[in-house]
Amino acid sequence: MNGGGMRPGIILLREGTDTSQGKAQLISNINACQVVSDAVRTTLGPRGMDKLVADGRRVTISNDGATIMRLLEIEHPAAKTLVDISMSQDAEVGDGTTSVVLLAVEVLKQMKPFVEEGVHPQIIIRHIRKASSLAVQKVRELAVSFDINTPEGEEMLLKTASTALNSKLIASHQDLFAPMIVDAVLSLSQEVDGLDDLRGMIAIKKIPGGDVRQSFLVKGVAFKKTFSYAGFEQMTKNFTNPKVLLLNVELELKNEKENAEVRIEDPEQYQSIVDAEWQVIYDKLDACVNCGAN
Repeated sequence: MNGGGMRPGIILLREGTDTSQGKAQLISNINACQVVSDAVRTTLGPRGMDKLVADGRRVTISNDGATIMRLLEIEHPAAKTLVDISMSQDAEVGDGTTSVVLLAVEVLKQMKPFVEEGVHPQIIIRHIRKASSLAVQKVRELAVSFDINTPEGEEMLLKTASTALNSKLIASHQDLFAPMIVDAVLSLSQEVDGLDDLRGMIAIKKIPGGDVRQSFLVKGVAFKKTFSYAGFEQMTKNFTNPKVLLLNVELELKNEKENAEVRIEDPEQYQSIVDAEWQVIYDKLDACVNCGAN
């Protein structure tokens, strides 16, 4: 304790950190968010325009809200939250990435006059939450439920998938990809908890060459494997009701992980060691054949 009776100051923030608070900072945060929303506002809707974003290394042309928000490299701390909510929307729903940004900024825009008049932020957020609950309640009242197992429900799923594809590069091929998407999701809906992890259960394999109209759905597991070994022309390419063998062992000779030393007295002993290694491989192959897998 010093002689003046004053306690020494405690520095909580790193040196050079800029601290700002109060009404002026709130207004600055809202203005920054409005600038970001103006950059993606014109991409909304089926008539939305594409944006060209160049970062010095590559050029991206897109009207997808999440893609544009990720490429903007926003530095303002408050405006970065718009990027976060856009990424969250893309991860959880897969669509509406532009709408969620514009909706958040519009709420901030409507709250700006109250901030300027000195209304406390806690009062503002309390009424925003109340308005949010009323809006959700109204949407549930207006919602029309569909049974996906009926033709009407499947038609609604097709319309929903087509709408989500409007902002994608494959928008001109909705007639091909919308039924493909619905078919894939409906196949998983028949399984218990099949829709909990769609991104993990539905994979997209990109094969160079060919036309986009050659895309197709595989109801099963697809491996990107090229036949490049000798004699592959004579191998069977199609199997009906196959029995697949899954191995967690290697069918090849491998070196010892540790430094191993084998002492032999004559060449025949060396040959016996080589034969023993190959015998291990032969035993594994015999077990594969005997299990009935084709």
